[in-house]
Amino acid sequence: MESPSQHNTPAASGPITGFPVLPDYRESCLSNVVPALLGPPDAAQWLPDPIREAKAVVLLLIDGMGWEQLQDRAELTPVMSAMEGGPITTVAPTTTTTALTSLVTGATPGEHGLIGYQIYIQGQVLNALRWTAGAKPSDARKSLVPEQVQTRPAFFGRRVPAVGRSEFRGTGFTRAHLDGVDHRGYKLTSSIAVEVQKLVEGGEPLVYAYYDGPDRIAHEYGFGPYLDAEFAEVDRLVAQILAVLPPEAALLVVSDHGQVMVGDNKVELARDVLALTAVTSGEARFRWLHARPGRAGELLDAASERYGRHGLVVNRQQVLDEGWLGPHVSTEARSRMGDVALVPCDPVAFVEPKPVPQSQTGGGGRPTFELLGRHGSLTSAEMLVPCLAAFGTRA
Repeated sequence: MESPSQHNTPAASGPITGFPVLPDYRESCLSNVVPALLGPPDAAQWLPDPIREAKAVVLLLIDGMGWEQLQDRAELTPVMSAMEGGPITTVAPTTTTTALTSLVTGATPGEHGLIGYQIYIQGQVLNALRWTAGAKPSDARKSLVPEQVQTRPAFFGRRVPAVGRSEFRGTGFTRAHLDGVDHRGYKLTSSIAVEVQKLVEGGEPLVYAYYDGPDRIAHEYGFGPYLDAEFAEVDRLVAQILAVLPPEAALLVVSDHGQVMVGDNKVELARDVLALTAVTSGEARFRWLHARPGRAGELLDAASERYGRHGLVVNRQQVLDEGWLGPHVSTEARSRMGDVALVPCDPVAFVEPKPVPQSQTGGGGRPTFELLGRHGSLTSAEMLVPCLAAFGTRA
């Protein structure tokens, strides 16, 4: 069997540089990381060597740090560039709510059911990141109880400590994907390594840590000097964590998705398409169209004619047949899927026409800006994420 350092090309269902790149749910996929870490030794054969040999592992998720963006900034990230490993695939769609849930539960999107940023559930559209719903979005934690919307336990029910931003504790999405974990909050990035060190020294065999800087920066500022500076900052964070870990512990760095620069390249959904659509869900780069009763075929034809030049326009059955959400899709997850999916390879965003432009932030909270960098689709820039490891360097 080839070594992980050689295994730099995941066995994805499509060409690694092509489109679409589908998740490798069989092996080198984000959804298989935690099962490999917590399972028998042979389950981790595809992970980098340090992980298989370590007595303790720190799993660091960097939100929005795609493999291709990392490679483009190799000179700014010398520490990560020297780590063992390579790219793996994330899940579909390439969005935070779906990918983080797959990471910590070890389940595919079709199994855990958080199949997008916006999810059609019980006759309403839930913003899964903010956990709001309704015509005038409001807190939905009582009407859509997070632990009931997503029932798979994090880390297979083990009380793994999770180091994340303090303000995320108790939010709907945190409850939905990290229920039962030992939450350790931080307010400033400098505290992450401190918390990690305390936990590893306390005997924890697995520690999970989350940082969302690249995602926030790419959304607000796009690709450029701000994102370059953020990648350099992530490399410093990785160096800080390695410096506090003993040589028998290892750090595993992964991400939930990559990014593409979209900017103002918005494609407003046309009136003839919207006339056949009861509601939309998903996100701008993986847009679900839910057809009006009896109009699914017409909707597919109209959407294909309008948007086929931008990428894929597929019906629900094709998504199921090709295993985009995994080999098994639950009844609940099927009920949340639309009838037609718009999945672009072009750097565009599918949006509904609105009198006032809508904004959103990568890490939750109130809208404050227009998104420049985006994700959700199946391009290699969005689908490929790093899976890098190194032993601690503390003397």
